[in-house]
Amino acid sequence: MATDPRRVVEAVWRIESAQITAALARLVGDVGVAEELAQDVFVIALEQWTEAGVPDHPGSWLMATARHRAVDQLRRQSAYRRKLAEVGRATPEAEDPDLAAELDDYVGDDLLRLIFTTCHPVLSTEARVALTLRLLGGLTTEEIARAYLVPEATVGQRITRAKRTLADKRVPIELPPPAEAAQRLGSVLEVVYLVFNEGYAATAGDDWMRPALCEEALRLGRVLAALAPREPEVHGLVALMELQASRAPARTAADGAPILLQDQDRRRWDRLLIRRGLDALARAHGTFGPYTLQAEIAACHARAATADRTDWTRIAALYEVLVHVSPSPVVDLNRAVAIANAGDAEAALRIVDGLTLPGYALLPAVRGDLLARLDRAAEARTEFERAAALTRNTRERTLFQSRADALA
Repeated sequence: MATDPRRVVEAVWRIESAQITAALARLVGDVGVAEELAQDVFVIALEQWTEAGVPDHPGSWLMATARHRAVDQLRRQSAYRRKLAEVGRATPEAEDPDLAAELDDYVGDDLLRLIFTTCHPVLSTEARVALTLRLLGGLTTEEIARAYLVPEATVGQRITRAKRTLADKRVPIELPPPAEAAQRLGSVLEVVYLVFNEGYAATAGDDWMRPALCEEALRLGRVLAALAPREPEVHGLVALMELQASRAPARTAADGAPILLQDQDRRRWDRLLIRRGLDALARAHGTFGPYTLQAEIAACHARAATADRTDWTRIAALYEVLVHVSPSPVVDLNRAVAIANAGDAEAALRIVDGLTLPGYALLPAVRGDLLARLDRAAEARTEFERAAALTRNTRERTLFQSRADALA
């Protein structure tokens, strides 16, 4: 059966688009222009491959075509600047460099530059996520909108504003100087983990999980680990995502209903992802960054053959460290769960009662669970009903309501 050229173009493009856009962005110095040029290459491939067939090395063909498009663009710009100089409106410049040679750079450097650019702190968190998924994840605007349950026009506006902001603020497409590297890396890791978390536990909609987002985040994390092998927290984040993703096959029932951690069939956990996660954790070199600490916690679950063999005392101790390294009410809430599972529900309830997380459904859900453990059924039911009212995820709402009904 003949291969459909359009399907081949789309498949190759999903794989190669980030590298092509990254190389173009370095050369033309503008993310928006780079994406436009990359889209031109996609259209050219679609037209020519349909007529002449798919080339033997489609990735190389795309990159070579991108090179030609970028060189033509820059030469037109150079010619325009020379014309302006002739009438005294610009400073004459030296002869054009070998623009094609400039595009020949180690693609890893280009990707790293693009990741740091799309995750620049000058952009809002929503804009960073949308732009990163668009340029580095290869997702269409429609796919991003569907994943986050927002109108396609909203995602399109976020991406457009993000590119305009980067241009207006003259954000250079380059690796940050050492003084900024740590802060900028933190922004990159935050974006990747936000994408993963939305896939792992969807905040809204009818699905408990969105596997495509988890897969994109894992892919981005692995790319980042290859590009920045000396950054322990990069390996820590990859370890955390691999270990959490390993539970995915056991997290939902056949009808899509959520299965909580303590009820999961651990024989269904993905052993390959667990091995990858533990290997990545070893590469984090025993550091105490927030992602590495969370990966250590995930490793405690991965190493326990059954739920009742989980080392909750160690997990509680790790959360105690995490509270000091990366303090937040959500970390305290998770610490309370660990303390309760280690045998002290009353101490856990005292922690939870001191937390303020407006609109966060898991706070009353955890409080309801703690009250149920302490045989305060009526109060627990009220908390689960409150959690059900707060969540925007249909599966989660059903779960919380069923807990409330069971306490009637």
